[in-house]
Amino acid sequence: MHYYRYSNAEVSCWYKYLLFSYNIVFWGVLSDLTKVTRLHGIDPVVLVLMVGVVMFTLGFAGCVGALRENICLLKFFCGTIVLIFFLELAVAVLAFLFQDWVRDRFREFFESNIRSYRDDIDLQNLIDSLQKANQCCGAYGPEDWDLNIYFNCSGASYSREKCGVPFSCCVPDPAQKVVNTQCGYDVRTQLKSKWDESIFTKGCIQALEGWLPRNIYIVAGVFIAISLLQIFGIFLAKTLISDIEAVKAGHHF
Repeated sequence: MHYYRYSNAEVSCWYKYLLFSYNIVFWGVLSDLTKVTRLHGIDPVVLVLMVGVVMFTLGFAGCVGALRENICLLKFFCGTIVLIFFLELAVAVLAFLFQDWVRDRFREFFESNIRSYRDDIDLQNLIDSLQKANQCCGAYGPEDWDLNIYFNCSGASYSREKCGVPFSCCVPDPAQKVVNTQCGYDVRTQLKSKWDESIFTKGCIQALEGWLPRNIYIVAGVFIAISLLQIFGIFLAKTLISDIEAVKAGHHF
């Protein structure tokens, strides 16, 4: 029996373990998406499961494909990253071209979540964080909280929060070291001209529309960084596939 030695017969360990490390980082980035909660009626558990399936599938294909030099898994990983990249690009372009449609969808999302504000603690945290960070209240203003049965001003409501707003709508008092979660009680029973003394009167849609132009370079930088990360992963996968195919082709001689 004769044994043959092939020059350059091994796949580059540099690309193999670099792609493996890339998958660990990419897996971590995707896991942050599980912190997003209910989106327009989608249960958070369903969203977490969907993101989990994507994470596991891509992580498995990338890591096992790199370590086991499996071309099928690597091609699947590479193709999926390409698909995600073009989907992101398409969403960005469509969002720019159809800004009115995006604004309407965001309004529907916000109003839907206002109605369910007390039904889900994660949902409360999402709305509160959004309102505090942007110093806003409701989709278009504090009166949007009439959509919630607990904050509604109608005579049929017996809630203690009736005609109020969540504490995240309140103008913070620098002298207070503890958050006053009751600061929004009965605030909308006052004259509308006095609301801005205690709560934010600007709607969150207006606030976000003002935030984007001020932070356009940050948004663009994040988008470019994510795009470069994906392109780098595509490059690693393609390079590793080429190395494996070259080695297999060399073994046929």
